[in-house]
Amino acid sequence: MSGTPAPIRFGINLGFCTKRWVTPELWTGVVRERLGLDLVQFSFDLVDPMWPDAIVDRHAAEVRRAAEAAGITIHSAFIGLAHYSFNQLLHPDPAVRNYAEYWLGRAYRFAALAGIPRVGGPLGALAARLDGSEAEALDPADYAELVTRMHRLGERAAAEGLSELYVEPTPLRREWPWTIAQARQMMNDVADSAVPWRLCIDWGHATFAPLYGDVTDGMETWLRDLADVTTAVHIQQTDFAFDRHWDFTVPGKVDPVEAAALLRRTGTDTCPVFLEVFYPFEEDSRTILAALETSCARLKHALA
Repeated sequence: MSGTPAPIRFGINLGFCTKRWVTPELWTGVVRERLGLDLVQFSFDLVDPMWPDAIVDRHAAEVRRAAEAAGITIHSAFIGLAHYSFNQLLHPDPAVRNYAEYWLGRAYRFAALAGIPRVGGPLGALAARLDGSEAEALDPADYAELVTRMHRLGERAAAEGLSELYVEPTPLRREWPWTIAQARQMMNDVADSAVPWRLCIDWGHATFAPLYGDVTDGMETWLRDLADVTTAVHIQQTDFAFDRHWDFTVPGKVDPVEAAALLRRTGTDTCPVFLEVFYPFEEDSRTILAALETSCARLKHALA
């Protein structure tokens, strides 16, 4: 019908597969047969890029082969919870920062071998202070070093043939960027990167009231103000009190239909939207599959 908006591309981040559906044959089966999806964001909780080359190469080939056989597009690969738990590129020890940069280079290598054109995630976290207070700003020298590393990573990604790198802003003062202004500054400072850096905006991150205050229009503000440098979105259910990463069987403040309208209103409806949810390891797998089926059906209907 004339005037009907185009469907918003919808997929799922594979973080929910961690320690469960860990092989390509398993997760492609879940994604295709149980959830009815053909778009995913890979998680490095399923493959450690620091494994020896022979293991990494074999797993990359298996990921590529299984995804192609199932008709699944792997849009991007994100660092996952395991690597996120380290301080990465903002650790106080320069040797650890060097290692984190090397880790990302290895992640780019795996992605290229697996046919995944984009890699990203949060960049790092500062150490906490003894008195528990939080810094209001990143030290200028630390920020300059971070930008330098991002340029080097852009060169490494270009050498691997990747097309895009991601920063995922998080709602922590110790991580960077955590405000719209910081995200804009960072995107400006790496605008000449050999491979473009872009943002993946997360619904739960942008609506974290303990940090940002009134977040009624939090997600809309992030998307509207950064639409030109945002090319992926994470969605999940949340209550604005913590970064919940719930599925949509849990009551919360995110309505899928309103979310679709917001994406179209801000001009970010051309970005793929990925359901990103996490579960306790002791949660029953059958319960998780049922909840994911319900959640994906709701989101597919709303975004279409």
